[in-house]
Amino acid sequence: MTKTSLSSIAVASIKEELTTARTKVAELKLDLAKMRRLQKDMRIDSKAKRAAAKELKSLDRAEKKAARIAKLESKLIALKVGKVGSIAIKMNKRPSACTTVYQMAA
Repeated sequence: MTKTSLSSIAVASIKEELTTARTKVAELKLDLAKMRRLQKDMRIDSKAKRAAAKELKSLDRAEKKAARIAKLESKLIALKVGKVGSIAIKMNKRPSACTTVYQMAA
């Protein structure tokens, strides 16, 4: 049997500590890579959600514009039909305010 010196025992323990430290570093690097990938996936997800919300907003805006255009077109048709109805309403409210020309037209 050979005698082991204290320095060889110290070197062996340092080598063991070094190998455990290297394995811990490798594990931490893997965890860091996973975290970075997760962060990247979250960014992609949030960009997709924002794009979908933006698209919905633009569709809603287009729908509102179409409704407004339809309303204005109906008003335009009502104006083109004539003012006979408005004159009759005015005559019913205050007959003295209407001239004889209006009364003959109605």
